[in-house]
Amino acid sequence: MITAFITIRFLDILDILLVAFLLYQIYKLIRGTTAINIFIGIFSLYLLWLVVKALNMSLLSSILGQVIGVGVIALIIVFQQEIRRFLLIISTRYIRSRKFSFEKLFSFGEKRTYEVQIDSIVNACSNMSAFKTGALIAISKKSDLMSFIRTGDVINADTSSRLLESIFFKNSPLHDGAVIIKRDKIAAARCVLPTTERIDLPPQFGMRHRAALGIAEKTDAVVILVSEETGAISFAKQENIETNIGPNRLRQILEKEFSID
Repeated sequence: MITAFITIRFLDILDILLVAFLLYQIYKLIRGTTAINIFIGIFSLYLLWLVVKALNMSLLSSILGQVIGVGVIALIIVFQQEIRRFLLIISTRYIRSRKFSFEKLFSFGEKRTYEVQIDSIVNACSNMSAFKTGALIAISKKSDLMSFIRTGDVINADTSSRLLESIFFKNSPLHDGAVIIKRDKIAAARCVLPTTERIDLPPQFGMRHRAALGIAEKTDAVVILVSEETGAISFAKQENIETNIGPNRLRQILEKEFSID
């Protein structure tokens, strides 16, 4: 009796790689949140079901199969925020980066311009950092952030360093909350931002840091914050935050984020 070797096709390898990539992306989204424990529990239950099914344990396999079937709906409910972030990352990171535009096609080497008033933002953050004035600035990209703009006071004024510094002045009635900037306009001030659910953040991160990460995780906005305690400038994007950056580094980041070739 001749035993045939297991044949592995190219599609099998591709299937394994795609599943591994998907699991890695899910892990990155829920890393550091309370959802990671739920995900590990559900994944362990699924592995147990595969083992039970392979051992032909009919009754237990049937029970676990029913639990797994209902678990798909439970996953959608439990991980709705993470699924939303995952879809947003796909649309912004992979599609927008390859977006075709007639402006780029017919630019013919024109000087680089920017969607936002970078000089005004950098100057304001530099001055507020020097005087340890706390600030939280969310700058929209593709998302319009209207649900967050409605929580504050609509301004819709041209972005200027003097206006930003006036808003965050400690005696200003608008200083408590976040400023949201859309293109070259300050859309609103005193806005309420969601806070992150991550549990792996350093203890020195306060509510501004948690709010900055919260809006960055849930949308494609980028966030600048100035610490009231230390005057340090930080920058948040998606699940990442870069702390203790100077005005030059902030300018470099903003020019990369909002440049139009």
